[in-house]
Amino acid sequence: MTEFILDDFLPYRLAVLASAASRKLAAIYGAEHGISIPEWRVLCHLSQVEQVSVREIHARVDMDKSKVSRAAARLAAAGYVRKAPDPEDRRLVALSLTPAGRRLMDEIAPKALAFERRMRAALAPEEAAAFDRALDKLLASLRDAPAEAD
Repeated sequence: MTEFILDDFLPYRLAVLASAASRKLAAIYGAEHGISIPEWRVLCHLSQVEQVSVREIHARVDMDKSKVSRAAARLAAAGYVRKAPDPEDRRLVALSLTPAGRRLMDEIAPKALAFERRMRAALAPEEAAAFDRALDKLLASLRDAPAEAD
């Protein structure tokens, strides 16, 4: 049998790292602003664009469409997101941040960036640069390669 050590398995290690970082950051914005991880991801994506569909957010943030839809609905109910028919495809809903949503991002973004700085402080500058390059390569290789079994 092939030796398989879960703690050395790169996809597992990346998932654990991402989950731990998300949970720790969520403790900050969740406690102060009452938003969930899916809501945070939708807010972040919307802060980068004028208007976008649930389908586009789903593709960009790699979250189930149903989670994106529920997060968008909660954010709309809270007054942070505006929903409107997509001007190019009436079957889709276009989402955009309201002024209150932009203010919320303006409050949370500095805390998120400070959290990122604390994470990066665990690495020397050259390690951080190498890590960024490695992540870029891994993301590109997964984005471009078909799934295949060996």
